[in-house]
Amino acid sequence: MFNVKQQLTEIKNAAQNVLNDITSKQQLESFRIEFLGKKGKLTQVLRGMGSLTPEQRPVIGQLANDIREFIETQVNVISSKLEAEQTQQQMLKEKIDITMPGKKQRLGKKHPLTTVLDELTAIFTGMGFTIAEGPEVELDYYNFEALNLPPGHPARDTQDTFYIDEKVLLRTQTSPVQIRVMEKQKPPIKIIAPGRVYRSDAVDATHSPLFHQIEGLVVDKGITMGNLKGTLEIFCKKLYGDNTQTRFRPHHFPFTEPSCEVDILCPSCNGKGCRVCKNEGWIEILGAGMVHPRVLQRCGIDPEVYSGFAFGIGLERITMRRYGIDDLRLFFENDLRFLKQF
Repeated sequence: MFNVKQQLTEIKNAAQNVLNDITSKQQLESFRIEFLGKKGKLTQVLRGMGSLTPEQRPVIGQLANDIREFIETQVNVISSKLEAEQTQQQMLKEKIDITMPGKKQRLGKKHPLTTVLDELTAIFTGMGFTIAEGPEVELDYYNFEALNLPPGHPARDTQDTFYIDEKVLLRTQTSPVQIRVMEKQKPPIKIIAPGRVYRSDAVDATHSPLFHQIEGLVVDKGITMGNLKGTLEIFCKKLYGDNTQTRFRPHHFPFTEPSCEVDILCPSCNGKGCRVCKNEGWIEILGAGMVHPRVLQRCGIDPEVYSGFAFGIGLERITMRRYGIDDLRLFFENDLRFLKQF
């Protein structure tokens, strides 16, 4: 019995010495396993209690429990101390000097193309148009054939199309959206179709292989050229001011008949001729016309009952004239010196 008591006393003293040197949680866990684990020092002594007499066991058992309780208490105290020290160190690392000036949050702004697109969209939706969208990777049928441009038509060559294969291409205009809408929706129809379009143009100050269009379509009974003219005059006045004068010139588009180009009187020279209007006095802003009967017929709409008009606006052209920008490439270069001006 004396030997067991001595072993327990030595374990307690050894534990106390080790506890005084513990500075981390890893050391504390190693200590716990060494003294209280399944193969720990205290456990090994307790396994030998079977050799004690019945009178000795309660005495040794009480002593062993006291030592275990002492060690466990010290482990908990040191654990709490280490956690408090760790928290304090973390707080010191994350300390914030509230007297220092804060970092200014830089807010982004809309791209000039987006700003003008939102304005155009607001004008047309205010006139009752809804927005329609379609795929940018398009079928040849929707991009050309359904728009009265069959294979071999010379107008196809002027558009320098990006073909993926013989039947699939990158759309050269947003007109395919009009065809898809007319196939699925019967008149009355009143939509605009904004979006990206692609043509194989060399990049320069006025050309890009990627640009944006906003096309419009109205189909209903009794739609005339007068409706087209009135709609576009309202659009021009809302965009450029109530005093804006417009001019409609005859033109040719395969998918409209009759067709026209729409000009506005140059606001810089009031029609006298200047650098802005290239001394013509007028500035071209869009193309339009009455929807060709063949286009209506291909979409399952009876041209004897319904008629319609369509128009197409180049977003970059409108934006360049709005802000006096003379190089199309500036829109796509992501130069903050340019973008911060708007």
